[in-house]
Amino acid sequence: QFKLVESGGGVVQPGGSLRLSCASSGHAHDRYAFGWFRQAPGKEREGVACVDSTGATTKYLGSQESRFTISEDKALNTVHLQIDRLQPGDTAVYFCAARFLLCSQRDRDYVYWGQGTQVTVSS
Repeated sequence: QFKLVESGGGVVQPGGSLRLSCASSGHAHDRYAFGWFRQAPGKEREGVACVDSTGATTKYLGSQESRFTISEDKALNTVHLQIDRLQPGDTAVYFCAARFLLCSQRDRDYVYWGQGTQVTVSS
């Protein structure tokens, strides 16, 4: 059974940093792409970043993307999302998702999803 478990969320002051983790199990990790998505209250879910089965990374937040770093530890079947200089607008539930081989910015292209981890940026 393919399983994704996110961790690392919490309450952070503006300007702080968080490192989110997504642990996967039940599959061949290196055959999948792993994407991070986020959903703020009242908003649609949006893509943040992705790492594909070759290790290539893509980021989807345009001018904001320099604050986000996606990385992968294949030995631990874990994908991380580092978020720096956090802003109140980053407050959302962050989800990890997986699909076969290639990244996609569209959430509907992903088959497997974690339960999400809440990130709240507040002073």
